Amino acid sequence: MAAAARLVLRTASGAKVLRAGLGWLGAPIRVPHAAAHFTFHPDPVPTRHGPTQKMNLFQSITSALDNTLSSDPTAVIFGEDVAFGGVFRCTVGLRDKYGKDRVFNTPLCEQGIVGFGIGVAVAGATAIAEIQFADYIFPAFDQIVNEAAKYRYRSGNMFDCGNLTIRAPWGCVGHGSLYHSQSPEAFFAHCPGIKVVIPRSPVQAKGLLLSCIADKNPCIFFEPKILYRAAVEQVPTEPYLIPLSQAEVLQEGSDVTLVAWGTQVHVMKEVAAMAQEKLGVSCEVIDLQTILPWDTETVCKEECFLNLEAPIARVCGYDTPFPHIFEPFYIPDKWKCFDAVKRMINY
Repeated sequence: MAAAARLVLRTASGAKVLRAGLGWLGAPIRVPHAAAHFTFHPDPVPTRHGPTQKMNLFQSITSALDNTLSSDPTAVIFGEDVAFGGVFRCTVGLRDKYGKDRVFNTPLCEQGIVGFGIGVAVAGATAIAEIQFADYIFPAFDQIVNEAAKYRYRSGNMFDCGNLTIRAPWGCVGHGSLYHSQSPEAFFAHCPGIKVVIPRSPVQAKGLLLSCIADKNPCIFFEPKILYRAAVEQVPTEPYLIPLSQAEVLQEGSDVTLVAWGTQVHVMKEVAAMAQEKLGVSCEVIDLQTILPWDTETVCKEECFLNLEAPIARVCGYDTPFPHIFEPFYIPDKWKCFDAVKRMINY
């Protein structure tokens, strides 16, 4: 047989071998490129922050940036292509409204973007840097981990770059392949001196981004790009803050705790419903929101680790580069997470 990967399908009459990507007679199996592995359900309309407006996630980001530029005359936004709105349109209209000195393009150099942002923040201004895709943040890794994260510590608190926020589109969309699908938060989750935040929805995105911008520590704000247009909610038009390092319990449960962030929160909500319907298992669902420093009190309440009845299960992608046509098999979809719940209950 050809060297292509093979899938074995067990049937009553024995085993049939399929070449991955081919049907029984060699016809291509069409996998929708933009098929989402979850369903987005909006949160209830917030009532505490004034009038709301229907926005998708990228529009809520734009609203947060607009609020910041309006209220903070030192705030500047910079990155590749942000002057004409950015590839995902998150900064559309802001250069025309606030001028080319406050919203401007940079060369294609992530290390330079973050290095420049550190300098702007040290000088006392509010720096909002955009990395065009989270996959391209790695050239700036040294600037983030060795400079931004350590600036306050190395100067004995004489100087800091706490006014720096780094935004980046994050996660898979169905066809991004190796360099437009990655979730690099784990690389930064072990670095003291920075904060790492990932929202699940438009309402959360605006409030958490404004909190990052206001926070006096350098922050990395990853934006789930599959939700840019797919997620729509009623979002307050005025500025508001959602506390960092504070997880949110979205669903109470008594048997299993499901912890996720960003897009995966919506997967876990579906898993909780499946577990209740098919297994009679009550699942608690927690949106971590801030990856670093994370909310240990909410997740590990009442010393839960001393009373676990099964080992913690970690469900994620495989230890391979992010694939293209095999993305549906790679991602931690609801079926993989549901299997983990079943294994845990049967432990």
